[in-house]
Amino acid sequence: MRSLAPGIKLITSFSRDSWYRFFILLLTFVFYTTYHLSRKPISIVKSQLHRNCSNVIHPADLNITDNDTWCDWAPFDQNNYRNLFGVLDNCFLVAYAIGMFFSGIFGERLPLRYYLSSGMILSGIFTALFGLGFYWQIHSLWYYCLVQALNGLVQTTGWPAVVACVGNWFGKGKRGLIMGVWNSHTSVGNILGSLIAGVYVSSAWGLSFIVPGIIIAVAGVICFLFLVESKSHLRLEGNVLLYACGLFTKTGTEGKQKQRFVEQEPLLRNSSSNEEIFSANTSTAVETVEDHTEAISFCGALRIPGVVEFSLCLLFAKLVSYTFLYWLPLYIANVAHFDPKEAGDLSTLFDVGGIVDKQNKLKKNFFFFFVCISSSALFEPAGMLLWCGALVNGPYALITTAVSADLGTHECLRGNSRALSTVTAIIDGTGSIGAAVGPLLAGLISPTGWNNVFYMLIAADVLACLVRLKADVYYYFCYC
Repeated sequence: MRSLAPGIKLITSFSRDSWYRFFILLLTFVFYTTYHLSRKPISIVKSQLHRNCSNVIHPADLNITDNDTWCDWAPFDQNNYRNLFGVLDNCFLVAYAIGMFFSGIFGERLPLRYYLSSGMILSGIFTALFGLGFYWQIHSLWYYCLVQALNGLVQTTGWPAVVACVGNWFGKGKRGLIMGVWNSHTSVGNILGSLIAGVYVSSAWGLSFIVPGIIIAVAGVICFLFLVESKSHLRLEGNVLLYACGLFTKTGTEGKQKQRFVEQEPLLRNSSSNEEIFSANTSTAVETVEDHTEAISFCGALRIPGVVEFSLCLLFAKLVSYTFLYWLPLYIANVAHFDPKEAGDLSTLFDVGGIVDKQNKLKKNFFFFFVCISSSALFEPAGMLLWCGALVNGPYALITTAVSADLGTHECLRGNSRALSTVTAIIDGTGSIGAAVGPLLAGLISPTGWNNVFYMLIAADVLACLVRLKADVYYYFCYC
């Protein structure tokens, strides 16, 4: 008798539940990759909106002889262009920070599949609208600020939803390693966003936004078609389907009823939601008892031990991370005199370094904050890009994934799993305040010299260390 092929044996060795877990992990990875993919183009396009026109070939038919900024895109053609870029970043990040505090509340009360898919489709529309400003010849700062603000609001649908979905499928024991690897979607999205934007930035920068906008909108449609929020939803829908197909009808005798129930029992049992699927005495209906635990309030989530400490820590960590995210390509272009595409491609090394450190271990990350202080000071050599990317994104990634999930399922909640999205939104929302402040300060400080920007980042790292010390002590004693 011939044995099965090794590949088939490997596939069949995994249970159906394992395949669903892998499928959900892959889907949510792709979904949040597209979120970051659509955020990255603005940092790549900045160096194209304000360029060194002396290095650009002047078209013969362009009747401009005394304008040193003829190749720039108004209103970013003046000397205050860095301040305007800071305002543009802040429109997105402030709206994102404000919306994040409400996003978790909505995420606890709305179906995650609808919430996430609508957010991605709307984000694709607003991202594309920014790029259409190139083809519509729009030179109004208000237009770009409005589009960025609206995009920031709808992008808040992503993080609480995907973290809640992954938390629903994976137990606490496996969450640290799984979410550490899974969280590399942020760096992968930044890298892909940089590369896609770099393809079009020098020829038609509008496509640097339109193409990522189309990608995230398509991902939203895929989310609507395939996302399953939790195992309980999958089993409940399967039970309803079986009932609709007549599998829960009387068979004529009590013995046959029991036999049919035993045959279907592995599929029907759902201990997590206390479903009462079938009764031997009554067999014409399927009764389900859903979890009616109320979603946690905003103030109730703040009272969970550790939420405030990790929220403040993430504020300073995201201040550093998002300053690099939004200003690194322009910094490389100004200091190293690279063209926009080369600066964008080189900036991806920072995110490549971030991927290296995604398999987080808590005991390492406090040390990482200290080393990151010196890394920020020594960042000017290009060889520090990988090193600094790994150290900046390591602690940031841990807090936004495994720590947020653990706090959202704290024992004081007594089984109320509906707090996960709210806690995640509070932590990431507070961190987003830092993400808004960092690029704004970079825009205000950079005209005085890039070294001053790095001093600001060093100060943020020191503050993150101080807050993290208290948070780490609590985390060790309560969760480890």
